[in-house]
Amino acid sequence: MIPVQRLPATERLVRLCHSRTDQIQKLGATSKAARDTWRRAEAAKSEIRALLEKMAPGVLRCMYCLDSLGTDIDHFEPLSRTPLRTFCWHNHLLACSRCNSNFKREDYPCDGETGECLLIDPSADDPADHLELLVAIGEYEAKTRKGEESIRVFGLNREDLVQGRFDAYVTSCDVLSSWHRKVRRGDLAGAAQSAAALRREPFGDVLRALEKLGRLPYAAAALGEELVESLAAWVG
Repeated sequence: MIPVQRLPATERLVRLCHSRTDQIQKLGATSKAARDTWRRAEAAKSEIRALLEKMAPGVLRCMYCLDSLGTDIDHFEPLSRTPLRTFCWHNHLLACSRCNSNFKREDYPCDGETGECLLIDPSADDPADHLELLVAIGEYEAKTRKGEESIRVFGLNREDLVQGRFDAYVTSCDVLSSWHRKVRRGDLAGAAQSAAALRREPFGDVLRALEKLGRLPYAAAALGEELVESLAAWVG
């Protein structure tokens, strides 16, 4: 998971969402009314999807796992819980069908005392405040209770994601070193191509973790001198 910058809603989207929310209210503000209204709201969903795709990391990646194509509009707080937030722009994220339908589904854990949601919203939270990516093995470690719940609900340590992050770690190390060699020999066009390709790769959390790791005092021991020099040039 990496932070996602939420774009402002367009005037058209605001009008469409207000209209649909009014319909849900008139129908009794039930989860059935919300689902029926959402199913028919093609114009609003099209506008929401277009904005979410502009926000998506990499090439339309899922905002939770960063691996698969973001195919679904996910209601971060399930519409069954708060029907009147069905068309709230700040309640929509782009997810893959596996994260949305197989893992998160209707799960929305909250603190029993404060009522605070215990899931990371990448458009409102910095995931790094709650999660530590052990980049060389591809696993997430929780730093907070919100991190623990997010790992569980989103399935962030499922086998395919762990393997994918490890593969991305190997690829990122190779590409960063190659990018730096191109920079040093003056092949700026080639370096730009390598940089663009790396930023488009799935698992953008791996590159972000490497950038953070490269700044630490023990970075050379963990990553090797060549890669640390490449990372210093990359972030500098």
